[in-house]
Amino acid sequence: MTFTTNRRFLVGACAALLACGMSGSTQAQAPTNLRFSAVFSEQDIRAEMMKRFGEEIKAQGFALQPYYGGTLFKQGTELVAMQRGNLEMGNIAPQDISNQIPAWSIVTSAYLFRDADHLKKVFASDVGQQLKKMASDQLGIHILGPTYFGARHVGLKPSKKISKPEDLAGIKLRMPGGDAWQFLGQSLGANPTPMAYAEVYTGLQTGAIDGQDNPLPNVQNMKFYEVMSQVALTSHLVGFDVLAVSNKVWNAMSPEKQAAFQAAADKAIEWSTQEHLKKEAELATFFKEKGLDVYTPDLKAFREYAQKKYLASDLAKGWQPGMLDKINAM
Repeated sequence: MTFTTNRRFLVGACAALLACGMSGSTQAQAPTNLRFSAVFSEQDIRAEMMKRFGEEIKAQGFALQPYYGGTLFKQGTELVAMQRGNLEMGNIAPQDISNQIPAWSIVTSAYLFRDADHLKKVFASDVGQQLKKMASDQLGIHILGPTYFGARHVGLKPSKKISKPEDLAGIKLRMPGGDAWQFLGQSLGANPTPMAYAEVYTGLQTGAIDGQDNPLPNVQNMKFYEVMSQVALTSHLVGFDVLAVSNKVWNAMSPEKQAAFQAAADKAIEWSTQEHLKKEAELATFFKEKGLDVYTPDLKAFREYAQKKYLASDLAKGWQPGMLDKINAM
């Protein structure tokens, strides 16, 4: 009787242990879901970038869940969502970071980066490491890299030609909300007006705004050109966001997983950058064919006006000493 009872107990115990082991194995193999939020549309080049990135990180046990067009979190709220633990990854505007870290406002200033290559070099340098460390220490996010999406230009519904900043006086230029964005609009000579990205088309159509500033691929993707008469190629800002993951997710990875995760991000970002550069080269002609006046204003006048505005502003007071010189020297 005792032998039979003990045998039954051992068999039951082994079965229970086996079941637990199988359950643990199943759980270990289940992918970690990463919710990703961005304001750009599913037709954007960067959506394909994220698709490629998602495929790459599957081998590391992650499943990317993308939400586009601000459907999960509205523009400007992604960073706070990550900080609150409601979002694992986001495409974060540097202007939103500068709202919490004043030193970051330097990378939001007009005519700082010369082109996509300059942007990449800065973020790969000691300056970039400083910026990333600030974001990690103060915001709890790990920056994987800058996602270039084209130089920003001014697109207008009115037909008044823009040659210098003074020509934008009184023009209601849509800019995203936040002090850094609004000041950027002022540095061009315009009257900046905050408006959600998804509302810009209707805003131009109804006259609630006179214009918007975006890279040419965005203008095409969102069909803003249908309600515009001209594009002034001001090239006032090298447009970029930062691809970021929460520190909670990043710190839970082994060094090997972190390296693979970063490599996947680098590969996807570089592909996206090259696609944007090709697209920009084609779009000036496309908009001309659509009947828009596409021209280059007096860039020297715009650059001098903007830099004077920034250096005299409170924003420049938060910049790290010597950082501007380092960026200019690269």
